[in-house]
Amino acid sequence: MSDRSLLPGWAHRRVAGREQWASRIGFVMAAVGSAVGLGNLWRFPYEAATNGGAAFLVVNVVAVALIGLPAMLAEFVVGRRAQRNVVDAFREGGRAWATAGVLAAVTAFWIVSYYSVVGGWVVRYLFASPTGAYFAAPSSYFEAAAVGFDAVGYAAVFLVVTVVIVAMGIERGIELATKVMVPAILLLMVGLAAFAATLPGSGAGYAYFLEPDFGYIVDNAATLIPAAVGEVLFTLSLGAGIMITYASYVDETENLVADGAAIVVVNTLVGYLAGLIVFPLLFAQGVEPGSAGPGAIFVSIANAFRTLPAGELFGVVFYFVVLVAALSSAISLLEIPTAYFVDTTDVERPVVAAALGVGAFALAVPSALDQSLFGFFDSVASQVLLPTGLFLVTVFVGWVYGREAVAELGEGDGGTLSRAWHWYLRTVVFAAVGMTLLLSLASFAGVELL
Repeated sequence: MSDRSLLPGWAHRRVAGREQWASRIGFVMAAVGSAVGLGNLWRFPYEAATNGGAAFLVVNVVAVALIGLPAMLAEFVVGRRAQRNVVDAFREGGRAWATAGVLAAVTAFWIVSYYSVVGGWVVRYLFASPTGAYFAAPSSYFEAAAVGFDAVGYAAVFLVVTVVIVAMGIERGIELATKVMVPAILLLMVGLAAFAATLPGSGAGYAYFLEPDFGYIVDNAATLIPAAVGEVLFTLSLGAGIMITYASYVDETENLVADGAAIVVVNTLVGYLAGLIVFPLLFAQGVEPGSAGPGAIFVSIANAFRTLPAGELFGVVFYFVVLVAALSSAISLLEIPTAYFVDTTDVERPVVAAALGVGAFALAVPSALDQSLFGFFDSVASQVLLPTGLFLVTVFVGWVYGREAVAELGEGDGGTLSRAWHWYLRTVVFAAVGMTLLLSLASFAGVELL
């Protein structure tokens, strides 16, 4: 057992009466469920399609290895060390650091608002799939579904389901739900990928997704790097306090390195599986990648299902997978502010979850009524909030926690990798995240740096 009192006031403590994961697999499934969401099934394909296909994939792989796993471990360390919500976890470093926790909670709340709009689209498409209602005119159907009071209503339905699961708590709500959701996502996606491989013309989709143009990477580095890293942060749930909050429910004997590696590997594989489904379907139907933007899995994929035998059945299966993935991420996002108010007030969890759900719905309405506002919300999250949040985590763990971070990560693995990880976090990850933040802010502001 490593020394847990290296610095005054940093004693590891378990908060009496606070919920915990019932099992290790419960934590891993919940974290995978948070990561394996719309970031993989909705955002990854359209980001890849608009950023050079395989070129995006290459930069994404590098970003996962260089930034994703080490940064996830940093968030795990903060959460388990504090055993508190994200605001109080950062407050351990001093009152000023609580601001970083507030930013994380705000980020999660910001994302779940417009995320629920996309979740509403999925609900509508799932209901429409048995009759093939979107087959006749996929583009027109999406335009009608994406914006307007119908979009507001379906977003509300999606948020209600999310609130109910979060209100039930960690073990009976989030853990139980994700234990069912994650295996279902994986099995159904493997089946869909196998089916996509049988389509005539699918080879061109594989070439687009798996054969990179390195010249494209060099020529478009200034926009490609922030896009790929932003996708890694989004899909791994980094920078919004999710992994800090989830790790705060973890027992001190858990091997965080093994858990983090499992989460990153599964999440990355699911993202690539999504590409192996989406791009063969698009090319098999002669659809230009990126032509539908954020609506790719609704317009382009719906158009592909329209021409397939039993297209209605494939539509039901596909949009069910997307809905389950969306819910698994949405519950993790809503849990961040929920955990703060449950920890710091006497208000019951169901009341807190419901109140936050109402607030998220109010914030979702502008995105549901205006696509340009929807794009603004997404850009703020991926280019400003998430990179800033992760940069603050890196500084906090690298310099404020210091040796405490090494001791915490060493729990469960004997400290074999913790010192090397901490050095790497303070050098490579710090530089990479700092550069990404600079490029992301410049991209958001429309300034060219490279």
